[in-house]
Amino acid sequence: MSTYDKQIGGTHYKKMKIQPSKFVIENKLLFAEGNVIKYICRHQYKGGKEDLEKAKHFIDMIIERDYSMVPMTEEEEYRNAGITKK
Repeated sequence: MSTYDKQIGGTHYKKMKIQPSKFVIENKLLFAEGNVIKYICRHQYKGGKEDLEKAKHFIDMIIERDYSMVPMTEEEEYRNAGITKK
């Protein structure tokens, strides 16, 4: 018996062909990405709109983590270029 044959606290994942946790583990996804998968997959069976809001929240975290571009100040640009401003 696999650990995926057992679910504690409901049956919403057992209805799926591939459980989100197995997908996340097999694909070596990070925590935030794994939660997006989990909430997207289960919203119809468990949390409804709130699960979709949670998925959006984790997507926003991923965007901030991976794509946040804080513009450098002029001084930082000079320093990174190795130029001493006079």
